[in-house]
Amino acid sequence: RLENESEPERTGPSAKPRAVCAVCKRLYRDPKILPCLHTFCSECIGRLEPFSVGGPPREERPAVTVLCPACDSEVDIPPSGPGGLSTDHLALDEVFLETLEADGPLGCDLCGEGGAESRCEVCCVNLCGFCCQAHRRQKRTASHSVRCLGELKSCGPLRRPVLCGLHPGQELRLFCQPCDLPVCLECAATLHRDHHCCPTRDIIHRHGDRIRELVSGRLRPHLEQLKDSLEKVEKSQEALQARVDATANEVRAFARGYASAVEAHCLSLLHRLEELHVQRRNQLHLQRAQLRQALLDVQGGVDFAERLLTCGSDAEILSAKGVTLRRLSSLAEGGRGARPASVAPDDGSSIGFAASEAAGQVEGFPVVGVIVSKTVDVSKCTIEGEDLRRCREGEPAHFLVVCRDSAGEPMTRGGDHVMVSVVHKGKENCKAETTVVDNSDGTYSVSYTPDQEGAYSVWVCVRAQHVQGSPFALTVSRRTRRHGGTFHCCCFCSSGGSKEALCGCPGTMPGGFRGCGHGHKGHPGKLHWSCCGSTVKNSECLPQSVLEAVSPRSHLRTVEL
Repeated sequence: RLENESEPERTGPSAKPRAVCAVCKRLYRDPKILPCLHTFCSECIGRLEPFSVGGPPREERPAVTVLCPACDSEVDIPPSGPGGLSTDHLALDEVFLETLEADGPLGCDLCGEGGAESRCEVCCVNLCGFCCQAHRRQKRTASHSVRCLGELKSCGPLRRPVLCGLHPGQELRLFCQPCDLPVCLECAATLHRDHHCCPTRDIIHRHGDRIRELVSGRLRPHLEQLKDSLEKVEKSQEALQARVDATANEVRAFARGYASAVEAHCLSLLHRLEELHVQRRNQLHLQRAQLRQALLDVQGGVDFAERLLTCGSDAEILSAKGVTLRRLSSLAEGGRGARPASVAPDDGSSIGFAASEAAGQVEGFPVVGVIVSKTVDVSKCTIEGEDLRRCREGEPAHFLVVCRDSAGEPMTRGGDHVMVSVVHKGKENCKAETTVVDNSDGTYSVSYTPDQEGAYSVWVCVRAQHVQGSPFALTVSRRTRRHGGTFHCCCFCSSGGSKEALCGCPGTMPGGFRGCGHGHKGHPGKLHWSCCGSTVKNSECLPQSVLEAVSPRSHLRTVEL
């Protein structure tokens, strides 16, 4: 997507990859960090063809969106152009070290004219012969350690000072908190005079910890999940290929005993099998590509952040802090979408060969054997049983999950992953233990026993996907308990004419005065009392013969049933 990519490479294969721009294949020149945390030369970024242009510009130039050459992400270029992006000072350090090891020409960091011959280890600047003498004569720098560049080739990474773009020669040693920018002493005294500026070494721990927290607390676990999901997909691809090969062998073995008609039928079966193979392989390829891209994005962000925290100076970390935090936050938030735990790769278990099933005729000969590829369509699965909607506490409940294909026909085999969860809506950590039994005919028996009354949610998932209507609303009613006290003929009789009678439990039963046929106004021969925490409904009164066998006085007190 570059206008011109025909320029020759300037570095050989031995150059450090971190010092070479991936677009122009040269050592970085003014490296800039894109929002996706990939670094390219400012000139190379400016030559990228726009992917889209934003709305009406607020400034002289509109915001331009380009595609990152490394990850194909859509990234926005500031209205001021590539110069408005953050500078990758770590890349500049790599370029300096590469140039030093390759005996390349280095300019003087002070005068910018003569070739550098030595380097001040305190000021971290390259010096020509004249500036080196001046550096040693000045009282402020006379005690600094100055070493020849040739002696530094065997040393480790070298840090270059991060200089202010507005005041040449001034190092960014302060950080303006209101502007969220590293500044030099002159900037703090002029442009940021009324702002709170403090040394970078005093606040680097706070901003560095934010980056470190995103990496270790959120992106690292997400990275491991992506790796696990990618491994699952790759294993599923191998299982799919093995399953397809095994089925193809069955087809070939069955077709050997037939003549040309059977051979033609064999070829047609293999063609159908290959179509299924290609179709499902493409689906797995898509999952694999998506997971790999997510893995590369997160890995790139983690690597950049860790290298920034490990190798960068305070000013370098603060200079790239904004773009780094934005990218890491974007990666962390994006990881909440499709969690890897919900990945259910197709391992080809639904593909098989039915050797005895009639397949019509080929060239006038009846043939048998078809490729079976019946799979569960979760949107067509159904639930049977009333215990999915209502039941009683402490009593076993049952319902049936019926798996169906895309045509709505029941599956004739089991083996699908069915998960059921019964959770109380109002109480935390309150759920009913469930048991799922595979009946091996496409149906799954579910049983559970709720311990508490109330409203529940019933989650029914097949192959990590909710069936239609899930989660279901379940109402668990209070359990019915048997009455353990003394039943009375009626309130009037048992209480001696009072409106309330005392049960043997003891409990109070509200009275009422309706005819019971006993020669007084009491109740109509039915018990409707509530005591002992239970309700007695429509219990028959004592037969008249029994009432006559007892004395009126005893009948007026209590009668036990």
